[in-house]
Amino acid sequence: MKKKVFVAVTNDISTDQRVHKVCTYLLKNNFDILVYGRVLPNTIEIDRPYKIVRKKHWFNNNFLFYAEYNIRLFFYLLFSKHSYILSNDLDTLPACFFANSLKRNTQLVYDSHELFSEGPELQGRKFVQGFWRKLEYFFLPKIRKSYTVSQSIVKFYNNRHNNHMGLIRNLPLLDRKIIEEKVSFPTKNKVILYQGVLNPGRGIKPMIKALHLLPNIDLVIIGYGKVEQELKDFVQLEKLESRVHFLGRVAHEKLPNYTKLADLGMVLEEPLGKSFEFSLPNKLFDYIHAELPLISGNLPEISNIVNSYKVGIVVDSYQPEAIAKAITLILEDEELYHEIKHNQRKASKELCWEKEQMKLDSYFN
Repeated sequence: MKKKVFVAVTNDISTDQRVHKVCTYLLKNNFDILVYGRVLPNTIEIDRPYKIVRKKHWFNNNFLFYAEYNIRLFFYLLFSKHSYILSNDLDTLPACFFANSLKRNTQLVYDSHELFSEGPELQGRKFVQGFWRKLEYFFLPKIRKSYTVSQSIVKFYNNRHNNHMGLIRNLPLLDRKIIEEKVSFPTKNKVILYQGVLNPGRGIKPMIKALHLLPNIDLVIIGYGKVEQELKDFVQLEKLESRVHFLGRVAHEKLPNYTKLADLGMVLEEPLGKSFEFSLPNKLFDYIHAELPLISGNLPEISNIVNSYKVGIVVDSYQPEAIAKAITLILEDEELYHEIKHNQRKASKELCWEKEQMKLDSYFN
């Protein structure tokens, strides 16, 4: 009989590639998979080779959402049979932990996608941040099987909770399903690309300001998020409407068609809390796999990848002058540009999900 894995998620299942890659790997290794999520306003209907259950909630934000989600999830788990419960991030953990403690022959596995209690949206909100920290202090030392996305987060949690968390990075597949499509950018200038969620702290405003020092270079932004309109207003304020292009949301399977067209990729995450400081954004590896030279901020995990594999330039500050200088150096030095692309070709064979996914075997026997 196949062992069953119950996967709990609060974010959008249709766009969470980490959850999908984990589920796909386990499915290939003869597990039955059920993913439990929620209905979101912008959710895309998807066809997956495993079962997905989505619940519509009365509340979709703040404390009331987390309370409703975990109460619903707890009772769902209580009356279902699974060999493993995979909790994705701290906001799913209370229900998963307590339901698992009441069930026999079930193992709890925790996947921390980020340093949850130190996220940028919690900075300056002492009560809310304190609540999530208390949850971490209560749960994490008690969990025997857990892993996260960067070595810095592993070290942080181990120092705080002595919980010996493992490392499974969120790397792209070498053999990735791509829907080939002929696309183009709305400019004939060279293009610096940002792809990803449009949230605070992504370095997009400093990049926009740097365009004043970069004639004949445009910025293309692919993605959506809470600061999208704020960024559009900022572009108008800077009078750069003709040089900053918002393409909106693009399906993950079609995104590589755009990525490979750009001249440079930006990973300018700012240190807004430890979660950002220790992050390893998906786009960093997507750019490497697309052989797209990049500029990055000087955060430890990101700069370690950029410098170790020599796949771009790390900027010393987020001042427009420093960003413009790095971009000019890469784009005007043809030998450096091609050397970076060559290094990315080699790095992508090492930094891939096909290798990283094997680590899951030690969590799911």
